[in-house]
Amino acid sequence: MADLGVVERVVVGLPGTEEGVRYRMRTWKVGGKAYVWVRPFSKADLKRFGDEAPPAGEILALVVEDLAEKEAVLAARVGDGFFTIPHFDGFSAVLVELEKVSEGVLKEALVDAWLVHAPAEVAKDYLAKDYLAKD
Repeated sequence: MADLGVVERVVVGLPGTEEGVRYRMRTWKVGGKAYVWVRPFSKADLKRFGDEAPPAGEILALVVEDLAEKEAVLAARVGDGFFTIPHFDGFSAVLVELEKVSEGVLKEALVDAWLVHAPAEVAKDYLAKDYLAKD
Protein backbone atom coordinates (compact mmCIF):
# COMPACT_ATOMS: atom_id res chain seq x y z
CA MET A 1 0.00 0.00 0.00
CA ALA A 2 1.26 3.45 -0.91
CA ASP A 3 0.56 6.92 0.41
CA LEU A 4 1.41 10.52 -0.42
CA GLY A 5 4.74 10.08 1.35
CA VAL A 6 5.72 7.57 -1.35
CA VAL A 7 4.62 10.03 -4.03
CA GLU A 8 6.75 12.76 -2.46
CA ARG A 9 9.82 10.51 -2.20
CA VAL A 10 9.56 9.48 -5.84
CA VAL A 11 8.82 12.85 -7.43
CA VAL A 12 11.55 14.67 -5.50
CA GLY A 13 14.00 12.42 -7.39
CA LEU A 14 12.58 13.25 -10.81
CA PRO A 15 14.58 16.13 -12.34
CA GLY A 16 12.72 19.36 -13.00
CA THR A 17 9.71 18.45 -10.88
CA GLU A 18 7.98 21.38 -9.25
CA GLU A 19 5.20 21.11 -6.68
CA GLY A 20 2.28 23.49 -6.74
CA VAL A 21 -1.46 23.82 -6.53
CA ARG A 22 -3.82 23.66 -9.49
CA TYR A 23 -7.59 23.86 -9.06
CA ARG A 24 -6.94 23.75 -5.29
CA MET A 25 -5.30 20.34 -5.69
CA ARG A 26 -1.72 19.43 -4.87
CA THR A 27 0.03 19.02 -8.23
CA TRP A 28 3.47 18.05 -9.51
CA LYS A 29 4.70 19.42 -12.83
CA VAL A 30 7.68 19.11 -15.13
CA GLY A 31 8.34 21.56 -17.93
CA GLY A 32 5.35 23.57 -16.69
CA LYS A 33 2.96 20.68 -17.34
CA ALA A 34 1.15 18.68 -14.67
CA TYR A 35 1.91 14.98 -14.64
CA VAL A 36 0.39 13.92 -11.30
CA TRP A 37 -2.08 15.51 -8.90
CA VAL A 38 -4.28 14.64 -5.96
CA ARG A 39 -7.78 14.16 -7.36
CA PRO A 40 -10.65 14.02 -4.84
CA PHE A 41 -14.08 13.29 -6.26
CA SER A 42 -16.36 16.22 -6.99
CA LYS A 43 -20.06 16.17 -6.12
CA ALA A 44 -20.79 15.40 -9.78
CA ASP A 45 -18.30 12.50 -9.73
CA LEU A 46 -19.93 11.07 -6.60
CA LYS A 47 -23.38 11.38 -8.15
CA ARG A 48 -22.23 9.39 -11.19
CA PHE A 49 -21.27 6.47 -8.93
CA GLY A 50 -24.96 6.12 -8.09
CA ASP A 51 -25.50 3.19 -5.72
CA GLU A 52 -21.93 1.98 -6.23
CA ALA A 53 -19.50 2.99 -3.49
CA PRO A 54 -16.72 5.20 -4.86
CA PRO A 55 -13.11 4.24 -4.15
CA ALA A 56 -12.05 5.43 -0.70
CA GLY A 57 -8.89 7.14 0.45
CA GLU A 58 -6.44 9.31 -1.46
CA ILE A 59 -6.81 9.27 -5.24
CA LEU A 60 -4.12 10.40 -7.66
CA ALA A 61 -4.47 11.34 -11.31
CA LEU A 62 -1.51 10.54 -13.55
CA VAL A 63 -1.05 11.46 -17.19
CA VAL A 64 -0.29 8.78 -19.74
CA GLU A 65 1.12 9.11 -23.25
CA ASP A 66 -2.19 8.86 -25.13
CA LEU A 67 -5.61 7.20 -25.07
CA ALA A 68 -4.22 3.88 -26.31
CA GLU A 69 -1.74 3.87 -23.43
CA LYS A 70 -4.59 4.71 -21.06
CA GLU A 71 -6.54 1.65 -22.18
CA ALA A 72 -3.43 -0.53 -21.87
CA VAL A 73 -2.67 0.73 -18.36
CA LEU A 74 -6.25 0.26 -17.24
CA ALA A 75 -6.35 -3.28 -18.62
CA ALA A 76 -3.02 -4.25 -17.08
CA ARG A 77 -3.40 -2.51 -13.72
CA VAL A 78 -7.07 -2.70 -12.72
CA GLY A 79 -6.15 -5.05 -9.86
CA ASP A 80 -3.58 -2.51 -8.67
CA GLY A 81 -6.15 0.22 -8.04
CA PHE A 82 -5.99 1.94 -11.44
CA PHE A 83 -9.33 3.13 -12.82
CA THR A 84 -11.07 5.99 -14.60
CA ILE A 85 -14.31 7.95 -14.29
CA PRO A 86 -16.55 9.61 -16.89
CA HIS A 87 -14.94 13.01 -16.20
CA PHE A 88 -11.71 11.60 -17.68
CA ASP A 89 -13.30 10.22 -20.88
CA GLY A 90 -11.23 11.37 -23.84
CA PHE A 91 -8.41 12.58 -21.56
CA SER A 92 -5.10 10.73 -21.41
CA ALA A 93 -4.90 10.23 -17.66
CA VAL A 94 -5.76 7.49 -15.17
CA LEU A 95 -6.73 7.50 -11.52
CA VAL A 96 -5.05 5.44 -8.82
CA GLU A 97 -6.28 4.42 -5.37
CA LEU A 98 -3.25 4.82 -3.15
CA GLU A 99 -4.65 2.28 -0.67
CA LYS A 100 -4.56 -0.45 -3.34
CA VAL A 101 -1.35 0.22 -5.25
CA SER A 102 2.04 -1.15 -4.20
CA GLU A 103 4.97 1.21 -3.83
CA GLY A 104 6.81 -0.41 -6.75
CA VAL A 105 3.88 -0.13 -9.15
CA LEU A 106 3.23 3.46 -8.06
CA LYS A 107 6.88 4.41 -8.59
CA GLU A 108 6.80 2.96 -12.09
CA ALA A 109 3.57 4.82 -12.89
CA LEU A 110 4.93 8.11 -11.53
CA VAL A 111 8.10 7.83 -13.62
CA ASP A 112 6.04 6.96 -16.71
CA ALA A 113 3.80 10.00 -16.10
CA TRP A 114 6.87 12.23 -15.62
CA LEU A 115 8.34 10.94 -18.90
CA VAL A 116 5.27 12.18 -20.81
CA HIS A 117 6.27 15.84 -20.20
CA ALA A 118 9.95 15.70 -19.22
CA PRO A 119 12.37 17.33 -21.67
CA ALA A 120 13.92 14.64 -23.90
CA GLU A 121 17.53 15.14 -22.75
CA VAL A 122 16.56 15.23 -19.07
CA ALA A 123 14.53 12.03 -19.50
CA LYS A 124 17.36 10.32 -21.36
CA ASP A 125 19.89 11.23 -18.65
CA TYR A 126 17.54 10.12 -15.87
CA LEU A 127 16.80 6.79 -17.50
CA ALA A 128 20.50 6.12 -18.10
CA LYS A 129 21.36 6.88 -14.45
CA ASP A 130 18.36 4.91 -13.11
CA TYR A 131 19.31 1.92 -15.26
CA LEU A 132 22.92 2.06 -14.06
CA ALA A 133 21.79 2.30 -10.43
CA LYS A 134 19.92 -1.01 -10.80
CA ASP A 135 23.11 -2.89 -11.80
